[in-house]
Amino acid sequence: MKTTLLLIILSLLAISPAAAQTPFYQGKTVQIRVGFAAGGAFDVWARVIANHLGKFVPGNPTFVVQNMTGGGSMIAANYIYGVAKPDGLILGVVSPAMYIDQVTGKKEVQYDWFKFSYIGSPEKTDRIFYVRADTGIKTLEDMRTVAETPKCGSTGIGSSAYYFPRLLQDTFGLKLMLVPGYPGASDVNLAIEKNEVQCFSGTVQAFFGSEPGRTWAKSGFVRVLVQGGAKRDPRIANVPTLWELMDKNKSNETYRRLARILLIPDDMGRPLFGPPGMPGDRLKMLRDGFTKMMSDGDLIADAKKKGLDITPATGDELDALIKEAGVPSQDVIQKLKPLLEN
Repeated sequence: MKTTLLLIILSLLAISPAAAQTPFYQGKTVQIRVGFAAGGAFDVWARVIANHLGKFVPGNPTFVVQNMTGGGSMIAANYIYGVAKPDGLILGVVSPAMYIDQVTGKKEVQYDWFKFSYIGSPEKTDRIFYVRADTGIKTLEDMRTVAETPKCGSTGIGSSAYYFPRLLQDTFGLKLMLVPGYPGASDVNLAIEKNEVQCFSGTVQAFFGSEPGRTWAKSGFVRVLVQGGAKRDPRIANVPTLWELMDKNKSNETYRRLARILLIPDDMGRPLFGPPGMPGDRLKMLRDGFTKMMSDGDLIADAKKKGLDITPATGDELDALIKEAGVPSQDVIQKLKPLLEN
């Protein structure tokens, strides 16, 4: 009897305080603030993550998505940085083009892109630019001489949906009018269907991964004119890359440098992050959970069902990418600024 009692006491003492503690996230609800309206690729990915991440975080918290639109996701980025508590209960998903807004000194920026607590990104992206087929525009070069200037919808000024068409416009001398201010990509696509605007810069992943892009790809309602990846995506193998068109048109090195900087956000993809200064143990729980989630069969099946590509990056990889990108030289910044202004 004494021996049994002693063994029980010793086993209880062997339990570490950490093991006896209730996981921080047990019984908690984590908010994911998305900087765009519902229906776009950022929102769709956020909801997929919210449906699965709780299974892989100790304590199995509930994740919910809230949309916080405005400024091409600037409002959400500012909120996560300056308002949200760094307790690991409020996270964000915004356009990584916010990096460009910061390094070029946009006055509305109230965040430091280099200080967010990065958790991971579910996919890298490749930019594309498309136009309604009934405009008669068949190649990017056609936009130099088109009789009626097409209107291109975008989210906030300075967002990737804004600066990529501006880069194309300046690099190749295109005729187009940018119409910023839409809450999200789905709103621009609706405007394209109504013929309020005729063109848009999205991503290959969103185009083939969500509606109406999937239907448009089959029906030919829009025509993709250029893609920003290093090589042609097999789904649009007949569409030239930006780099091919630059070679063809003998674009100067300045525009090539600008293009390389402006496409850095596509390598960041759709980052999930928290405020600066999150407790290290909570950030590690979320990072480890995110990494496990991205190889889970249920997540993969859910993503494929929605037509989403899975090319994840870990929090450490995002940290490294952002550090490598750094701050461009003042000379490059001065050349970038006109592409980010109305």
